[in-house]
Amino acid sequence: TPVLFKHSRGILKMKPSFPNLFSPLKLRHKELSNRIVFGPHTVNMSHEGLPGDRHFGYYRERARGGAAMIVVEPVPAHRTGVLIRGNFLAESDVVIPYFRRITEECHSHGTVMIHQIYHVGGHGDQDNSWEPYWSPSGMPSMHDPWGSHAVSEAEIEELLDAFVAAARRDQDAGFDGVEFYAAYNSLADQFWSPITNKRTDRWGGCLENRLRFTVEGLSRIRQMAGEDFIIGMTVTGAEPVPGGLSIEDKQEILAYLDQRGLMDYVSCSTGSYLRHDGMIVPNFYQGMKLGVPTASAYKQVLNQALVTAESRIKTPQNAEEVLAEGHSDLVSLVRSQIADPHLANKAQQGQVQDIRPCISCNQICIGRRMRDYWVSCLVNPSVARESAWGGDVPSVVDQPRDILVVGGGPAGLETARVAGQRGHRVRLLERSGELGGQFCLAAGQPERGEISELLNWYRIQLDRLGVEVNLRHQATESEILNAGADAVAICTGSRPSRHGFQRAYPHRTSLPGVDQDNVCTVHDVLDGSVVPGANVLLLDDIDGWWPASGTALHLAQQRHRVTIVTSSEKAAARLDLSHTGGDTRERFVTYGVEVLLANALDNWSGDTATLVNLYTGDNDTREFDSLVLATTNTPENELFLTLQKSALEIYCIGDSIAARTAHMAIYEGRKLGLAL
Repeated sequence: TPVLFKHSRGILKMKPSFPNLFSPLKLRHKELSNRIVFGPHTVNMSHEGLPGDRHFGYYRERARGGAAMIVVEPVPAHRTGVLIRGNFLAESDVVIPYFRRITEECHSHGTVMIHQIYHVGGHGDQDNSWEPYWSPSGMPSMHDPWGSHAVSEAEIEELLDAFVAAARRDQDAGFDGVEFYAAYNSLADQFWSPITNKRTDRWGGCLENRLRFTVEGLSRIRQMAGEDFIIGMTVTGAEPVPGGLSIEDKQEILAYLDQRGLMDYVSCSTGSYLRHDGMIVPNFYQGMKLGVPTASAYKQVLNQALVTAESRIKTPQNAEEVLAEGHSDLVSLVRSQIADPHLANKAQQGQVQDIRPCISCNQICIGRRMRDYWVSCLVNPSVARESAWGGDVPSVVDQPRDILVVGGGPAGLETARVAGQRGHRVRLLERSGELGGQFCLAAGQPERGEISELLNWYRIQLDRLGVEVNLRHQATESEILNAGADAVAICTGSRPSRHGFQRAYPHRTSLPGVDQDNVCTVHDVLDGSVVPGANVLLLDDIDGWWPASGTALHLAQQRHRVTIVTSSEKAAARLDLSHTGGDTRERFVTYGVEVLLANALDNWSGDTATLVNLYTGDNDTREFDSLVLATTNTPENELFLTLQKSALEIYCIGDSIAARTAHMAIYEGRKLGLAL
């Protein structure tokens, strides 16, 4: 928190907690009010290629929240660079007034606005672009099994013209500059790398030739835009394959460009299209401050361009450390400002404990994007709804009411918090001894401790809002009817199902043998009420979702021998959408977790499991000490079903209406809190 210090004239002033983070910085013709960047990321919100109300509200809220610079998600420079359905229109002036609406609004909050321009070269998506992938040497795509087209010199000139034209549109739309995309082995750094550039003409071979595309692109943008226009570049570190560009090679490249004054800043990302290692959007399995070593290496060789560090620099504390140690000039906090768009202002005002933490789950940001939806956020459902909901902070009601919330899981916590923010008098009843519900159990799974940060944030917020929290309080029908509440929210969640239902056997309501003493649920394991035997069979009927995969790792790390049986065709399959599947499978190998794919559990008798191969129908019997069930939960809705017959204004949300996920519980809690 900020501390008071005595000014030389005897006046008490507030000493900022983050002196480096909140020091201004000159970036070409602009002065940034602080060092916090909301970096580029694809939010997939466009409609027919145009930025609409979702984009407007999304970027406005981060500008309101104090980000000094926003880099808007990329536009493909050329029709052959279209990668996703939600890309902005390529090669079209139609986008200009739509972007101008965003830049003018964000400028009114003092934010410097940049737009990223990209082309992924040989790694495109023909189903979205309906074009061949243009690349330096026609190498195979790393996004799909197909090949790319080796561009001619005339086509290289066409691409360069397209980058300049995109920059001209951005200047006309009011952007203060552009960011040239040269990261992850995209078009620009495909020209750089000997792995992807096999050309023998003036665009390949020696370093000068391999850099020609970038030099020409940056130079021509500067010539078109003039001096009062920022040109940045996003880059990554060493290529993660033998024979790829080393960090020393990249330093040489950036020094070459810097000596010619071609860019004003470089932003340092992690990961590469050359290897699907999850580092492009790193999850909680990875460490903190991942992009800092690369940023530091580049800062050593850059004399003119500023350096932005990014990738898991999650908190203001992290960011201050990076700047204080001289690793970079700026810091990009993307998912942190998705989770809390007012992070910058809160940090500057000494309200660090009020910053809603990102838990690095990737489920509703990149996870939704990978399903071709617009991104949102598990911990912050106002994301992409800022225009509809009036931003991240709700309005205060004119007539406060008495609100009773029954259940302290994610749905109840968010309902109570938002109702309290709006000025209602809120009381929350929770039957257990702690808040969080099943999210507490998830926090105990290996490497998922960031969930605890979110639960602690809720505790702080409820306390500050004056919400009365009663733990170890089992609410009854009579108590609720006589509580005098104006409205009641039933957020009692769900309980683990113990019948062993499997989707492979939809005609069977339960698993034969499920009532034996050596059968338990993942919840029993995580709350410590049951310690399974040494040799465990885990029945996964939820497609590898966290209760199954996370508990398997939990047991394996405690030296249980774990076998997963699943009807899925891939281990931890559902986790792939959040870029955590590969890391989970790697840990399965590390800890010796066996996965029986495309199998079902036909019978459990004593300590013998009868397994059925779903392709062949063949049976196999194996012995285990314990069976652990990871199946779909059952709603705890009995209290609601009884009370809904009364005259109370009563609501039922979250798992108590249907067993689902934490993000749905928090979303419904926010929605109800806004409506009360």
